Amino acid sequence: MTHHVHPKAMRIRETADWLTRGFYSQSFPEFLKEDFAIRKFLEKKLAGMGIEKIEIERFPGKVNIIIFSGRPGLIIGRGGEGVEILKKAMIKIISRDRTVKSSSKSLPKEEVRIEIREAKDMWSSAALVGQSIAQQIEKRTPFRKVMKGAIEKVMAQKGVEGVRVEVAGRLNGVEISRREWLGKGRMPRQTIRAVIDYAQARAYCTYGVIGIKVWIYKGEKFE
Repeated sequence: MTHHVHPKAMRIRETADWLTRGFYSQSFPEFLKEDFAIRKFLEKKLAGMGIEKIEIERFPGKVNIIIFSGRPGLIIGRGGEGVEILKKAMIKIISRDRTVKSSSKSLPKEEVRIEIREAKDMWSSAALVGQSIAQQIEKRTPFRKVMKGAIEKVMAQKGVEGVRVEVAGRLNGVEISRREWLGKGRMPRQTIRAVIDYAQARAYCTYGVIGIKVWIYKGEKFE
């Protein structure tokens, strides 16, 4: 039997870093639950706004939430009103979880700060490429045409040396589900020093859900 490992799991602290960092002290279970609730809310609230990744940094008395997006203007809103709405929602989520007491005492209140950063290049980000493919498949565009178009655009970017796109499900609405993939360039998934951006996405169609996986190889990183 094969053992499937997330491409990023083996590369933490080598070519990649944790998406959640900071000071957890003795309240690790409670803060971990908060992080999960924050991510779940933001992914649902900001669906379709080109979210690449969400990073959470914790400091004593402060929570910093960094949102990387290909369309930051939609999130910020006019005069920054979008950020203020998100901040109030984050404070409400954290305050709700803090009402549950831990170790016979309630967790302290923390300052919440939200930072919006623009994704530098959409076609160099596996997450944004996967979302773009999902949106096109949901519009009934033939999946092979979508995959080939995405691969050509990714390979045209500077620093990209290889790409692989895989889709699975009832492709084009057929009765029997199957898995197909296309790739171009190099993809050394067994090399730890290889910088590989990996992401998953889903296309929700009338005939079912299509799973999408994207790998983008950006060369090797040496200490």
